[in-house]
Order: sequence, then structure tokens, then C-alpha cells
Amino acid sequence: MEQHEHAVATEHRGAHDHAGHGAGPAGHAGHSGHDKHAGHGDGSMFRDKFWVSLVLAVPVVGFSAMFADLIGYEVPGWGTWIPPVLGTFLFFYGGWPFLTGAKAELADRLPGMMTLISLAITVAFVASGLTTLEIGGLDLDFWWELALLIVVMLLGHWLEMRALGQASGALQALAELLPDTAERVGADGTLTEVPLAELAVGDVVLVRSGGRVPADGVVAEGTAEVDESTVTGESKTVTRGPGDRVVAGTVATDTAIRIEVNAVGDDTALAGIQRLVADAQASSSRAQALADRAAAWLFWFALGVGALTFVVWALLGEPSDAVERTVTVLVIACPHALGLAIPLVIAISTAMSARAGILVKDRLALERMRQVDAVLFDKTGTLTMGRPAVSGVATAGPAGEGELLALAAAAERDSEHPLATAVVAAASARGPIPAATEFRSLTGKGVRAVVGGAQLAVGGPGLLRDLDLPVPEPVAPSVAEWAAAGSTVLYVVRDGAVLGALALADEIRPESREAVALLRAEKVHTVMITGDARNVAESVAAKVGIDEVFAEVLPEDKDAAVTSLQERGLSVAMVGDGVNDAPALARADVGVAIGAGTDVAVESAGVVLASDDPRGVVSARRLSTASYRKMVQNLVWATGYNLVSVPLAAGVLAPIGFVLPPAAAAVAMTASTVIVAANAQLLRRLTLRPDQLSRR
Repeated sequence: MEQHEHAVATEHRGAHDHAGHGAGPAGHAGHSGHDKHAGHGDGSMFRDKFWVSLVLAVPVVGFSAMFADLIGYEVPGWGTWIPPVLGTFLFFYGGWPFLTGAKAELADRLPGMMTLISLAITVAFVASGLTTLEIGGLDLDFWWELALLIVVMLLGHWLEMRALGQASGALQALAELLPDTAERVGADGTLTEVPLAELAVGDVVLVRSGGRVPADGVVAEGTAEVDESTVTGESKTVTRGPGDRVVAGTVATDTAIRIEVNAVGDDTALAGIQRLVADAQASSSRAQALADRAAAWLFWFALGVGALTFVVWALLGEPSDAVERTVTVLVIACPHALGLAIPLVIAISTAMSARAGILVKDRLALERMRQVDAVLFDKTGTLTMGRPAVSGVATAGPAGEGELLALAAAAERDSEHPLATAVVAAASARGPIPAATEFRSLTGKGVRAVVGGAQLAVGGPGLLRDLDLPVPEPVAPSVAEWAAAGSTVLYVVRDGAVLGALALADEIRPESREAVALLRAEKVHTVMITGDARNVAESVAAKVGIDEVFAEVLPEDKDAAVTSLQERGLSVAMVGDGVNDAPALARADVGVAIGAGTDVAVESAGVVLASDDPRGVVSARRLSTASYRKMVQNLVWATGYNLVSVPLAAGVLAPIGFVLPPAAAAVAMTASTVIVAANAQLLRRLTLRPDQLSRR
């Protein structure tokens, strides 16, 4: 607010450069077995095997004697060998990922989903093979069930791995904020371009206009407006002159300065941010371990019931029935529905979120979003536009508001300063802007030009002090109010007389109020955090409707703010767009990056809003709640099917004359899969478009 410097200023907001926000190729497996056969993190291996297996499964099912008896047609004699031949190929080709995954799980003594699937397909393969070769007197033609089991499980794993994707480039993106080289100033004043690694404490470097500071230090010579948003989140540039501290990664926006280096490498503030990001990422949830344990329990359940079934039927003197019942139990115990229950919901919810402008990079982040009861918004670039806009006009003379704006814009039009751009934009929206000549920048004060034959000057309080002019009484109350709210004040002076004043402030996004209102309606505590001054923060919070404010914070404070909220028992979603938000995004239970933010913010978050609309946070939370509900419903159905079908397949009702036939069990499994798939599709009815959220 104090100064309004131009002088060939170039807006170079490095913290808000946006080069895309796509997730990296690294996949994150939903089951432990996925990780055991690395190299297919994108799911391409499962995809390819699924399509080949699907094509081969059709004739296996069609020529299966059990399936033919079930439907009511006869398999020609020449076709009886098609299921065994193609089924054997499917077992080794389509089933290989599960077999190798099971081997790895057993080697680690951590049986999980891969072991469970392998158990089922192996038992089905062996039993069907012995039946085909007429060995052991078995009548268990499971070739078609083997084929369907492999196809369904390949589909489930492909959908799951395709829907996942967690980028890991945050640290690299942070490093890219630094220039590759620096211009070191020699004792005789000569400039030498050197790699950053060669800089040492005490060196003096030249930072040109628009260039990034290569290392932490103090200004040795020159004065410049510095964009420090990469470190503080402050929306306005700050003046840095001799003796002032500057940090690596910040930008000298208008003029060149010389800096004496006092910290390099790991000692810089930017390196500290990198460490915070790394530490926060290392403290991520280990919820996947719980899912693996659940799969292990299911494995031991299947094995235990199978063993009990064999023993009971053998003791009853029915060895052939003992083998048949045991095989049926082990095949049924690997539920098709359970293999699709979660992946289908993930795939559908991920597709829906993408259409709504919500990029889910981390499945667990979306799952946790439903539990969020506090949303921490960064102010600049998230709740606000991250750029100044004219927020008030006060006149002190005969000129009206429109004319005052037009005159100010005429003088400012040749300037590239962000404040000048805001004034010109506001005036252009009202009407034509008069021509100006003899434009001149007044370093640290404002601009001067000739408009309509009169000398016109536009600048901050420093301009009035230089001209020895008081603030006119008609505009003094407005100026005091603007100053209290943290707005930047510019005065318009014509031929030595103050015509009026303009207020400029970071423009609040029109959607921010609705986003906050929707969250509060859902009993979510809303918090705002910013590097801005307390009065600026309180003013924005009051306009938006925020419950709590953290102001004047540095990067480590943002990280600590998330921790403090968590220590109060709150599950926190952090929403931000800047480099300085990266540690907090990674530390939060859910990190949500605004799409127009930096690559670092995007890489550190689990959820990315492709647009700048903060209402996307509400959409993500509602999607999380709805998708979790579908997951639970599917799991209850799949598990309930197992609890009923496995005992029936074991023969618990045999004393009253009912034994579940293998064919009927296979049909029931298929039906269960269809029900789970249909239930997952109902998720598509959810409305996620931000402009329709309030109509729910």
C-alpha cells in the first residue's frame, strides 16, 4: 500500500505459473500384490490381458458341459476339448499376475487378495483338469468358472489401477523454481555466469529484472519490487532495498538488484520448504495396510472353511463328496463381486470427478474427503483472484467516478505494473480512455503523463508526500476505511490538485462466498490462512463468511496451522495454489490444489481442482460421501453373499437334503457380480457441477 512503483515493471508471478497438473505415471496399487509385480503401474498389463482373456473366455464358456447343461443345449463332441485347451492357456496367461503376486505375498508371509485369487483359480484349474482327464472320479467342470473368474479379476485390477495415480514430483517442481545458473559479480565488477552449486556465502550476484533470486541473501545494491509469493503467500510485491533480506526462488519484478549471498544449498528457505514437503509426504496414511489385512483374513477364512468341509465329509465316509465340496468352497470363497466392489466405484467416481473438473490423484485422499470437518483455504489465488482489482473510487473535485477512473487509466496505460493493469481494466469496462503523452515512471512513487493538456500523476502516499499535498477531506474517510481493510490506495493528481483516490485490493472470487456457505451448511468448520496482514485477512474473511483466520504466516506456520487444527481433533482439508502451500497440502488429511496453482501445489495434493472454483471442494466432499456409501453397500452385498453361499457349498444343509450344486454356486457368483456392477452405476446420478450444488 505504501508505494506504487513502475519503471518498466514486468509481472512475473512465478509462484502462479501453471504448466499443467496431470498425474505422473507412477501407479499406486490397491492390493499389496500389485506392488509385487511392478512395472505395470499404469494398468496396461492388466488391460491387455483382460481383452485377450475375454475373447478366449467366450468359447470356454460356450463349450463348457456344465454351462451347456445349465442353459439346456448339447456340446458337440469335437468341442469338448476347447474349454480344457483354452482354459489352460487362460490359467497361465491371464492368471499369471495373480500367481506371481501370490508368490510374493507368501514370501513376505502376508497373504492377501492375490493369494486368495490364486487359490481359487488354481483349485478350479486342478479340479477341472482332473475331471477332463478322468482322474480321481471327480465331476467338477469348472473351466468356464475359471475363465470368468480370471476375466472379472483382471477387469477389476485394471479398473482400479487405471483409476489410481499419484504423482511424486513435488520436490522436483520445487527445485525448478531456482535458476540453473547465477551471475556472480567479481571484485572488479565483472560478471561471471556460474552454476548454483559454485555459489558460496559472501558472493555477490546480479538478479536482473524479471529474474529469480538464486540463493538467500541481503540486497547489497539497488531497489526492486520483489514477488515473494513463493515463500510468504503475500499477494502484493514488496519493496526490497539495501540491507533487506531476500530468499531463493523469489522474483525481482521491475529492476535489477545485487545480492550478497548468506545461505546456499540446504540452508536456503526453499530447501526448508522441500524438507517440509518430504516430511509431510512421509507421514501419509497407511490405510492400505488395513485393506491388505482384510484380504488376508478372507484368505484364512476360505482355507479354514475348505479344510473343515473336507474333514467333515471325509468322516461321513464320502471321500468323493469331500473333494467336490471342498473344491466348490475354495472356488466360491474368491468372490467375483468383492473383486469389483471397490474398483468399479473408484473408476466411476474418478470419471465423474474428471467431468466435474476434479482430478483425483490419490484414491485414499478422495476416500478421506468425506471425513473432513475443517477446510483450510489459502487466501491468495484460492478465495481471491490473486491479482489486484479496483475496489473503490472516491472523488474530491468536479470529476465523477467514471472520469476519475478514465484519467487514471490514461496515465497508467503504458505501464506494465499489476496495479496499472487493474486500473486500466476497470476504466475500460466503463468507457473510452483518453490519450496520454509524455509517460514517465516515478520509481517507488507512481507514474506521470500529460492527459488533455494537463499534467496528471497517479501514485500512492509517497507521491503526495513528494508533492507536499494533503489527503483531501472529501476522500479522507474512504481512504481511512480502505487502509484499515488493507487495500492499496492510489491518488489521482492533476496540475497539483488531488482529484480523488482509488482503492485496489485482491479481488474475491465470486464463487468463494457460496463455497463457504455450502460447507458451513454441512457443518464444516471453515478456516482461512494467508501471509497477508491481519487487517487484510479479517476483511476478506468477513466478506466471504470464514469462521477462523490465520494471518501473517510463513510456510512453516502454514504447516503448523494444519497440525494445530488436527490436534484439536479436526480432519483437515487444505486448499491452496502456491508453492508456500505445498507443505500444508501434503500434511493435511486431504490436500486440494486449485488448478491454476503451481506445479508444486498440484504435485503435493491428492485432489486437484482443474478450475479456480473453490466450490469444487464441496463437490469433492459430496462425491467422497456418495462413493464411500456405494463401496460399503457393495462390500456388504459381496460379503453377505460369501457368508451365505460358502456354508451352503460346504453342505451345512445336507442333513435336510439340500446341497448347493457347483453350477448353481457359479451362477450365484455371476449374479452377485452383476448386482454390484449395477449398484456402482447408480453413483452416476450424483450432481457434481459447482453451479448446481446449491440446488441439491
